[in-house]
Amino acid sequence: MRIFAVIPARNEARTIRAVASAAINQVDRVIVIDDGSEDQTTAALDGLALDLIRRPTPGGKAAALAAGFEHALARAADLIITLDGDGQHDPADIARLVAAAHAFPEHLVLGARLRNRSGQPHIRRFANHFADFWVSWASGQRVPDSQTGFRVYPRRLLETVRPSTRRRHGFVFETAMLVDGARAGFPCVAVPIDSVYRDDARPSYFRAGKDVWEITRFISGRILLCGLYLQGLWRSLRYRAKFHAASPGTDYS
Repeated sequence: MRIFAVIPARNEARTIRAVASAAINQVDRVIVIDDGSEDQTTAALDGLALDLIRRPTPGGKAAALAAGFEHALARAADLIITLDGDGQHDPADIARLVAAAHAFPEHLVLGARLRNRSGQPHIRRFANHFADFWVSWASGQRVPDSQTGFRVYPRRLLETVRPSTRRRHGFVFETAMLVDGARAGFPCVAVPIDSVYRDDARPSYFRAGKDVWEITRFISGRILLCGLYLQGLWRSLRYRAKFHAASPGTDYS
Protein backbone atom coordinates (compact mmCIF):
# COMPACT_ATOMS: atom_id res chain seq x y z
CA MET A 1 0.00 0.00 0.00
CA ARG A 2 1.42 3.35 -1.07
CA ILE A 3 1.03 6.22 1.39
CA PHE A 4 1.59 9.83 0.40
CA ALA A 5 1.53 13.01 2.47
CA VAL A 6 0.15 16.25 0.99
CA ILE A 7 1.23 19.48 2.71
CA PRO A 8 -0.25 22.79 1.49
CA ALA A 9 1.94 25.73 2.42
CA ARG A 10 1.82 29.48 2.00
CA ASN A 11 4.53 31.63 3.59
CA GLU A 12 5.72 28.82 5.87
CA ALA A 13 9.48 29.30 5.46
CA ARG A 14 10.00 29.15 9.22
CA THR A 15 8.35 25.76 9.76
CA ILE A 16 7.94 23.88 6.48
CA ARG A 17 11.34 22.15 6.40
CA ALA A 18 10.91 20.58 9.84
CA VAL A 19 7.38 19.41 9.01
CA ALA A 20 8.34 17.96 5.62
CA SER A 21 11.52 16.33 6.93
CA ALA A 22 9.61 14.54 9.69
CA ALA A 23 6.87 13.44 7.30
CA ILE A 24 9.39 11.99 4.82
CA ASN A 25 10.32 9.35 7.39
CA GLN A 26 6.69 8.28 7.84
CA VAL A 27 5.37 7.85 4.27
CA ASP A 28 6.37 6.71 0.79
CA ARG A 29 6.35 10.22 -0.68
CA VAL A 30 5.76 13.78 0.48
CA ILE A 31 4.13 16.38 -1.77
CA VAL A 32 4.38 20.05 -0.81
CA ILE A 33 2.20 22.59 -2.60
CA ASP A 34 3.65 26.10 -2.33
CA ASP A 35 0.53 28.20 -2.83
CA GLY A 36 2.05 31.43 -4.11
CA SER A 37 4.32 32.12 -1.16
CA GLU A 38 6.02 35.50 -1.00
CA ASP A 39 8.71 34.29 1.41
CA GLN A 40 11.37 31.55 1.13
CA THR A 41 9.06 28.58 1.57
CA THR A 42 10.37 26.84 -1.55
CA ALA A 43 14.01 27.57 -0.77
CA ALA A 44 13.56 26.10 2.70
CA LEU A 45 12.91 22.72 1.09
CA ASP A 46 16.15 22.58 -0.88
CA GLY A 47 17.80 19.17 -0.76
CA LEU A 48 14.79 17.24 0.55
CA ALA A 49 13.56 14.19 -1.35
CA LEU A 50 10.00 15.27 -2.02
CA ASP A 51 7.71 16.47 -4.81
CA LEU A 52 7.23 20.23 -4.91
CA ILE A 53 4.34 21.88 -6.73
CA ARG A 54 4.73 25.65 -7.06
CA ARG A 55 1.68 27.78 -7.74
CA PRO A 56 2.68 31.27 -8.98
CA THR A 57 -0.24 33.00 -7.24
CA PRO A 58 -2.27 31.99 -4.18
CA GLY A 59 -5.30 29.93 -5.13
CA GLY A 60 -6.47 29.00 -1.65
CA LYS A 61 -6.28 25.85 0.43
CA ALA A 62 -8.90 23.95 -1.58
CA ALA A 63 -7.02 24.36 -4.85
CA ALA A 64 -3.71 23.50 -3.18
CA LEU A 65 -5.14 20.32 -1.67
CA ALA A 66 -6.78 19.32 -4.95
CA ALA A 67 -3.48 19.75 -6.80
CA GLY A 68 -1.72 17.59 -4.25
CA PHE A 69 -4.43 14.93 -4.42
CA GLU A 70 -4.27 14.75 -8.20
CA HIS A 71 -0.50 14.41 -8.07
CA ALA A 72 -0.70 11.62 -5.49
CA LEU A 73 -3.46 9.72 -7.29
CA ALA A 74 -1.53 9.88 -10.57
CA ARG A 75 1.34 8.16 -8.76
CA ALA A 76 -0.84 5.31 -7.48
CA ALA A 77 -1.25 6.47 -3.89
CA ASP A 78 -3.65 4.34 -1.83
CA LEU A 79 -3.83 6.59 1.24
CA ILE A 80 -3.25 10.34 1.23
CA ILE A 81 -2.42 12.12 4.47
CA THR A 82 -2.90 15.88 4.78
CA LEU A 83 -1.22 18.07 7.36
CA ASP A 84 -0.55 21.77 7.60
CA GLY A 85 2.85 23.32 7.00
CA ASP A 86 2.76 25.66 10.00
CA GLY A 87 3.81 23.04 12.57
CA GLN A 88 0.49 22.64 14.37
CA HIS A 89 0.33 18.95 13.40
CA ASP A 90 2.98 16.55 14.69
CA PRO A 91 4.17 14.22 11.91
CA ALA A 92 4.97 11.67 14.61
CA ASP A 93 1.20 11.06 14.82
CA ILE A 94 1.05 9.94 11.19
CA ALA A 95 1.62 6.30 12.17
CA ARG A 96 -1.40 6.38 14.50
CA LEU A 97 -3.64 7.83 11.81
CA VAL A 98 -2.42 5.27 9.27
CA ALA A 99 -3.14 2.46 11.76
CA ALA A 100 -6.71 3.76 12.02
CA ALA A 101 -6.98 3.80 8.22
CA HIS A 102 -5.96 0.14 8.12
CA ALA A 103 -8.39 -0.75 10.92
CA PHE A 104 -11.25 1.17 9.28
CA PRO A 105 -10.95 0.80 5.48
CA GLU A 106 -12.93 3.26 3.37
CA HIS A 107 -13.15 5.75 6.25
CA LEU A 108 -11.94 9.32 6.42
CA VAL A 109 -9.55 9.43 9.38
CA LEU A 110 -9.46 12.63 11.44
CA GLY A 111 -6.65 13.69 13.73
CA ALA A 112 -9.05 15.13 16.31
CA ARG A 113 -7.60 17.79 18.63
CA LEU A 114 -9.14 16.41 21.80
CA ARG A 115 -6.17 15.95 24.13
CA ASN A 116 -4.84 18.79 26.28
CA ARG A 117 -7.77 20.97 25.25
CA SER A 118 -7.13 23.32 28.16
CA GLY A 119 -4.60 25.05 25.91
CA GLN A 120 -7.23 25.93 23.32
CA PRO A 121 -8.45 29.53 23.27
CA HIS A 122 -12.02 29.54 24.63
CA ILE A 123 -13.48 31.27 21.60
CA ARG A 124 -11.88 28.73 19.25
CA ARG A 125 -13.13 25.83 21.35
CA PHE A 126 -16.67 27.23 21.21
CA ALA A 127 -16.41 27.78 17.45
CA ASN A 128 -15.18 24.22 16.91
CA HIS A 129 -18.03 22.73 18.96
CA PHE A 130 -20.53 24.89 17.05
CA ALA A 131 -19.15 23.73 13.70
CA ASP A 132 -19.03 20.10 14.85
CA PHE A 133 -22.77 20.13 15.64
CA TRP A 134 -23.80 21.35 12.18
CA VAL A 135 -21.31 19.21 10.26
CA SER A 136 -22.41 16.18 12.26
CA TRP A 137 -26.06 16.87 11.39
CA ALA A 138 -25.35 17.40 7.69
CA SER A 139 -23.20 14.26 7.45
CA GLY A 140 -25.41 12.04 9.63
CA GLN A 141 -22.61 11.02 11.98
CA ARG A 142 -20.90 12.27 15.13
CA VAL A 143 -17.86 14.32 14.06
CA PRO A 144 -15.52 15.14 16.98
CA ASP A 145 -13.32 17.71 15.19
CA SER A 146 -14.74 18.84 11.87
CA GLN A 147 -12.16 21.59 11.38
CA THR A 148 -8.98 19.56 11.65
CA GLY A 149 -6.74 19.49 8.59
CA PHE A 150 -4.78 16.45 9.81
CA ARG A 151 -6.50 13.63 7.95
CA VAL A 152 -6.09 10.39 6.02
CA TYR A 153 -8.14 10.03 2.84
CA PRO A 154 -8.64 6.67 1.14
CA ARG A 155 -8.04 6.78 -2.58
CA ARG A 156 -11.62 5.91 -3.53
CA LEU A 157 -13.02 8.82 -1.52
CA LEU A 158 -10.88 11.28 -3.47
CA GLU A 159 -11.96 9.67 -6.74
CA THR A 160 -15.63 9.86 -5.73
CA VAL A 161 -16.07 13.24 -4.02
CA ARG A 162 -14.89 16.35 -5.88
CA PRO A 163 -15.79 19.56 -3.99
CA SER A 164 -15.41 23.04 -5.44
CA THR A 165 -11.87 24.40 -5.47
CA ARG A 166 -12.80 28.04 -6.06
CA ARG A 167 -10.79 30.30 -3.80
CA ARG A 168 -13.83 31.51 -1.88
CA HIS A 169 -14.54 27.87 -1.04
CA GLY A 170 -11.06 27.30 0.39
CA PHE A 171 -12.29 26.33 3.85
CA VAL A 172 -15.47 24.65 2.60
CA PHE A 173 -13.48 21.95 0.81
CA GLU A 174 -12.63 19.91 3.91
CA THR A 175 -16.18 20.28 5.28
CA ALA A 176 -17.53 19.01 1.96
CA MET A 177 -15.25 15.99 2.16
CA LEU A 178 -16.81 15.10 5.52
CA VAL A 179 -20.43 15.72 4.54
CA ASP A 180 -20.46 14.46 0.96
CA GLY A 181 -17.99 11.73 1.82
CA ALA A 182 -20.25 10.30 4.52
CA ARG A 183 -23.25 10.42 2.18
CA ALA A 184 -21.22 8.59 -0.47
CA GLY A 185 -20.35 5.78 1.97
CA PHE A 186 -17.12 7.06 3.54
CA PRO A 187 -17.83 7.79 7.23
CA CYS A 188 -15.22 9.24 9.56
CA VAL A 189 -13.21 7.79 12.41
CA ALA A 190 -11.15 9.90 14.82
CA VAL A 191 -7.72 9.52 16.38
CA PRO A 192 -7.28 11.82 19.42
CA ILE A 193 -4.24 14.08 19.10
CA ASP A 194 -2.89 17.00 21.11
CA SER A 195 -4.20 20.53 20.71
CA VAL A 196 -1.17 22.58 19.69
CA TYR A 197 -1.32 26.38 19.53
CA ARG A 198 2.04 28.03 19.07
CA ASP A 199 2.63 31.45 20.61
CA ASP A 200 4.71 32.43 17.56
CA ALA A 201 2.26 31.08 14.98
CA ARG A 202 1.47 33.24 11.96
CA PRO A 203 -2.03 34.72 11.74
CA SER A 204 -4.60 32.27 10.41
CA TYR A 205 -5.74 32.58 6.80
CA PHE A 206 -9.27 31.77 7.96
CA ARG A 207 -11.52 34.81 7.43
CA ALA A 208 -14.10 34.80 10.21
CA GLY A 209 -16.75 36.59 8.17
CA LYS A 210 -16.47 35.26 4.61
CA ASP A 211 -15.32 31.73 5.39
CA VAL A 212 -17.93 31.14 8.10
CA TRP A 213 -20.59 32.40 5.68
CA GLU A 214 -19.46 30.05 2.91
CA ILE A 215 -19.34 27.05 5.26
CA THR A 216 -22.77 27.96 6.66
CA ARG A 217 -24.23 28.23 3.16
CA PHE A 218 -22.83 24.84 2.21
CA ILE A 219 -24.07 23.03 5.32
CA SER A 220 -27.50 24.71 5.21
CA GLY A 221 -27.87 23.72 1.58
CA ARG A 222 -27.02 20.09 2.27
CA ILE A 223 -29.51 19.93 5.16
CA LEU A 224 -32.32 21.71 3.31
CA LEU A 225 -31.88 19.61 0.18
CA CYS A 226 -32.74 16.58 2.31
CA GLY A 227 -35.84 18.19 3.84
CA LEU A 228 -33.97 19.15 7.05
CA TYR A 229 -32.38 15.67 7.11
CA LEU A 230 -33.83 14.80 10.52
CA GLN A 231 -32.48 11.28 10.18
CA GLY A 232 -28.98 12.77 10.01
CA LEU A 233 -29.64 14.87 13.11
CA TRP A 234 -30.88 11.79 14.96
CA ARG A 235 -27.82 9.77 13.99
CA SER A 236 -25.44 12.55 15.00
CA LEU A 237 -27.04 12.78 18.44
CA ARG A 238 -27.85 9.12 19.01
CA TYR A 239 -24.60 7.39 18.12
CA ARG A 240 -21.15 7.91 19.56
CA ALA A 241 -18.25 8.97 17.41
CA LYS A 242 -15.91 6.26 16.17
CA PHE A 243 -12.46 6.39 17.75
CA HIS A 244 -9.29 4.45 17.19
CA ALA A 245 -6.41 4.09 19.66
CA ALA A 246 -8.16 6.19 22.30
CA SER A 247 -6.91 5.84 25.85
CA PRO A 248 -8.76 3.06 27.69
CA GLY A 249 -11.64 4.40 29.71
CA THR A 250 -11.57 7.80 28.00
CA ASP A 251 -14.81 9.03 26.44
CA TYR A 252 -14.09 11.76 23.90
CA SER A 253 -17.61 11.75 22.46
